[in-house]
Amino acid sequence: MRTHLIANKQDRLWQGIPGIERAANRRLWAALYTGGPKEPDPDNHVLLTTSADDGRTWSSPRIAVRPPGPMRAYDPTLWHGPDGRLWLIYNLGDLENGVFPFAAITTDDSSAADPVWSAERRWDLGVGYIIRMNKPTVLSTGEWVLPVSFAREVPDKWFARETLRQGVAISTDKGESWKLYGEVEAPNWALETMIVERRDGVLWMLIRTGSDRLWQSFSHDRGRTWSPGERSRIVNPGTRFFIRRLQSGRLLLINTPVPNARTTMVATVSDLDSDSGFPQTGGLMLDAREKVSYPDAVQAPDGTIYAVHDCDRYGPGEVILSVFTEEEVLAAQRDG
Repeated sequence: MRTHLIANKQDRLWQGIPGIERAANRRLWAALYTGGPKEPDPDNHVLLTTSADDGRTWSSPRIAVRPPGPMRAYDPTLWHGPDGRLWLIYNLGDLENGVFPFAAITTDDSSAADPVWSAERRWDLGVGYIIRMNKPTVLSTGEWVLPVSFAREVPDKWFARETLRQGVAISTDKGESWKLYGEVEAPNWALETMIVERRDGVLWMLIRTGSDRLWQSFSHDRGRTWSPGERSRIVNPGTRFFIRRLQSGRLLLINTPVPNARTTMVATVSDLDSDSGFPQTGGLMLDAREKVSYPDAVQAPDGTIYAVHDCDRYGPGEVILSVFTEEEVLAAQRDG
């Protein structure tokens, strides 16, 4: 495994919450957000940085999305669709006017150092508050499933919290339009869900909560309805995690596997499509420090895994790249 510093906060007061993608010509893209004295703040905005040498050096982060007025932009996600188009998906929030949609810009040339981005598109899906955090999943049917958290009513604070429910936005037209499904309840602070399609076609939702475990729900009809939320075996202190199917068919989980602190970032893999497949101890240690959080990852066609996370957002504000292989994770699990 090798690691590289993507960015520290320099003259910014804080930064973090990164996402990553890799273009066909090996160019890497990373997104993060910053702005104002803290999160949330009306000045929150999205930054982009890129690397042309496999992550060893990175361009200075530049502003990609900065809405005018009291609207903040936050929680950026980078994702290549099946057609190669690069999506930068993010949340928008205007507390003053009670507007909380999600939005995206796209480019058809992610291999370029300075690609042309589309105009912004916004979706509110008919609810008062909606946020999303993670990459969409393309189902075996071709449908796109985007995990979301939402509230029916407009909140009077930046976060809906107690009224948040977990669901999915499904697109049958390659992201042109989305329709909301599901209303899963889980312990507060529940949000930032991720979706995996199991080998049997069942969709598996994992949910960040404040209960020292991830919670889970299942859909047998491609995301239209969901089972009641239930506690999983996966330990998590109430922070973002990452799960994705690898080319081998195994599942990759990047997690902070302690119940009450954002300490240690660990990668594990599982042959099973269930919470019992991941080891409780061991795995590949990506970062052994405290205040580590918010992993995201992508696998290249040659099998290399590129993962990002942040460390101490209000201190050095580091965004870290870890480059490793599935074989390294398996070896660490055998040794652990």
